[in-house]
Amino acid sequence: MKSFLSESQMTSLIEAIWEAENQSSGEIRVHIDSTTLEHNAAVAFAAFTKLEMHQTKERNAVLFHVNFEQKYLTIIGDEGIHKKVKQQFWDRLHDEITTGFASGQYYLALKDAVLKTGQELKNHFPIVGENPNELPNEITFS
Repeated sequence: MKSFLSESQMTSLIEAIWEAENQSSGEIRVHIDSTTLEHNAAVAFAAFTKLEMHQTKERNAVLFHVNFEQKYLTIIGDEGIHKKVKQQFWDRLHDEITTGFASGQYYLALKDAVLKTGQELKNHFPIVGENPNELPNEITFS
């Protein structure tokens, strides 16, 4: 399998997730799928559920589900954040990421999307009181 992200880029992406989450009560995860052989949103939704992203208190978790080999990306925002940013935000973000991917800028496209998502989470779900990390800040794989 071709490597689309180096180890240092993955570490930096995790740091960007931490930075984005540190500004709001929202949660962000990146899941890299190298096993699914077709473009299937159901697989992304299954990953969202398996990663328990629907369990956050304010339902404001966001998953970037990426299959580099199949050139497939799904962004899932749970109902709390989706109600705030609407579909147009996800569509625009998807277009920006896939444009970056098309030019080989896998890391930069994902990092920028994570930080933009963090800004939207900050705008709609600012930190009030304690800010527990409800989900691990990690890149998951299948």
